Amino acid sequence: MVIKPHFRLASLLLVAACLLAGRADAQTQTEPVLRPGDAIRVEIWREEDLSGDFTVAVDGTVTLPLLGRQNLTEIPLNMLRDTLTAQYRVHLRNPSINVTPIRRVTVLGQVQKPGLYGADPTIALAGLVALAGGATGDGSLDRIRIVREGQVLRERVGAGETLTSADVRSGDHIIVDQKSWFARNSTFVVSTMLTLGSIAISIITK
Repeated sequence: MVIKPHFRLASLLLVAACLLAGRADAQTQTEPVLRPGDAIRVEIWREEDLSGDFTVAVDGTVTLPLLGRQNLTEIPLNMLRDTLTAQYRVHLRNPSINVTPIRRVTVLGQVQKPGLYGADPTIALAGLVALAGGATGDGSLDRIRIVREGQVLRERVGAGETLTSADVRSGDHIIVDQKSWFARNSTFVVSTMLTLGSIAISIITK
């Protein structure tokens, strides 16, 4: 059986199209989305009654003024603004909308103001710690843990990682641990070593 050139070309194009479609689907699936427990901050210009923070319920829906219950958990975060703008356009004339997703995370450990904080998923863990007043004198941004439902997910997380890249979810605990003993007592250690050195020198020179 002889395969004609045009049939072979068509087959190759079909395979290439399938691969590109699969790659596009994979990229879409990796885009961060809202999860139950998250919130969104909706700000509509000149519409204060329609603006505010709205929590994602357990069933994945968000109840918004004018729009009612909406399932937004399947919409990538980078498409939320355009999606809601299109929906509000049915009720409002040329709405100007800003939408900010919010992760609700508890910050504990060696921070100035432990507690529950809402933060944009694009900020770094260092920024989240800053919302809690920053680390204490004994706290270390090199010793950050992520705890979910009582289980430690990551023992050491870089302070420069964003909430999204670190897979921080609403309900998680971000714990800033103490510096190492040496780091906390380095001044004392150095002072002691210098004193002992001075004593040793004085003994030798006698």
